[in-house]
Amino acid sequence: MPMSEIDRMDAVSLAAAIRRREISPVLVTARSLERLEETEKYLNAFVTVDRDGAMAQARAAEAELLRPQGAATNRPLLGVPVSVKDLIDVAGLPCTFGSLTMKDYVPHEDAPSVARLRQAGAVIIGKTSTSEFGYRGYTKSLLHGNTANPWNLARTPGGSSGGAVASVAAGVTPIALGTDGGGSIRSPCALTGLVGIKPTFGRVPVWPASATPTLAHVGPIARTVDDASVLLRAIAGPDLRDAFSLYPLMASEPDEDTVRRLRVAFSPTLGYGRPDPDVAHGVQLAVQRLRDIWPDIELVETVCPDPAEILGAEFIGGCSARIGDAIDATPDLIDPPLLAAIREFRAMSSDRFARVLRRRLEHRETLRRFFERYDLLLTPTTPCVAWDIERGLPPGHETAAVWSYFTYPFNIGHQPAGSLPCGFGRDGLPVGLQFVMQMLQEPALVAAMRAAERVLGRMVETPIECRPNG
Repeated sequence: MPMSEIDRMDAVSLAAAIRRREISPVLVTARSLERLEETEKYLNAFVTVDRDGAMAQARAAEAELLRPQGAATNRPLLGVPVSVKDLIDVAGLPCTFGSLTMKDYVPHEDAPSVARLRQAGAVIIGKTSTSEFGYRGYTKSLLHGNTANPWNLARTPGGSSGGAVASVAAGVTPIALGTDGGGSIRSPCALTGLVGIKPTFGRVPVWPASATPTLAHVGPIARTVDDASVLLRAIAGPDLRDAFSLYPLMASEPDEDTVRRLRVAFSPTLGYGRPDPDVAHGVQLAVQRLRDIWPDIELVETVCPDPAEILGAEFIGGCSARIGDAIDATPDLIDPPLLAAIREFRAMSSDRFARVLRRRLEHRETLRRFFERYDLLLTPTTPCVAWDIERGLPPGHETAAVWSYFTYPFNIGHQPAGSLPCGFGRDGLPVGLQFVMQMLQEPALVAAMRAAERVLGRMVETPIECRPNG
């Protein structure tokens, strides 16, 4: 099932061709749905497909282009197919949160990010798979089963935005909307050779409230930094339904000279992480190449103490509150690892819980001080490449409190962070490099990632053949 030229196009190029009327949004959407059909039996990436709705959106986009001055539309994603993770409300489509406890929920209103996708002209083709309430670091649920990695169908795409990254990596959509409560955009992007950005907490409004309201971020998944930037700007901005989102609008990006003057630190472990040798080597090589931009990159061994206990308390506490009495009434409907984690959480004393949450303030202060000394932090995104699809945890990291060492500190601290492909590890599988900046510095983060992308190159290789044997 070879990919067509449409499948390979990035969102910015596709939108430009549509505006110039070189390609029809109806044709583009039809091909997206066809590619979905070709790959879904192997990937299991979609929970809901809205064929009729998508084609209706595509026809409306084409009609808009045919109106006088239609080709001059300022809607940056007009006619571009996009998928939405099944933790985000899309009016009229089921939103199951990967949970049997939510399988019958159908929202009547779009989430703010989805409404803004529509305003930008994107065509929503369906909802992508997630682990239950985004808990697992790979994408498997009692409701939907297991999602595969297009690079190797015997491997996981990570999680919990596994369906979203599979959608983009396999050429079903050029972009996707994901969520990130501890690394759920950045980690799967690293494992599938994609670009993903977790913006500053609150930069993109989250409504209805997430199961993890103090950690949840909505952000872009794409093949290029340009695409991720366009999608981020389309969905960012305040919304009174989310009091955390009341920031000023994003500024313009800094110029190239300003980017070159950034004070850059590289931390291979943050002080506690354990990257596999192939990942550590690949990231080290990428950082060396980036000295073409930042010759004075400084090696920093320790950035912060491991905040895994804080993450666990906040994340599982939120899931516990969301699931409520179903823990006792219908425990068979809940994914066993999540059920066990919630029961352990509920055995915690209220005093211990309060003390753990108090440590979040210390963690945030540690990171604030770090970003007074440096403008940009580079780290590995994940400690490993994609692992066996049937394993819940990556081999060698089973005893870690949380195996995604490099991503969750910045959910707790609220800093914007992105993952950029930087090479390959074992078995020819992608490795990601993480970029982190101080809060509200998304324009500079995107500019730095774009500069790095020019040096490291875009991920030219794409998994164009989905075969059962991987």
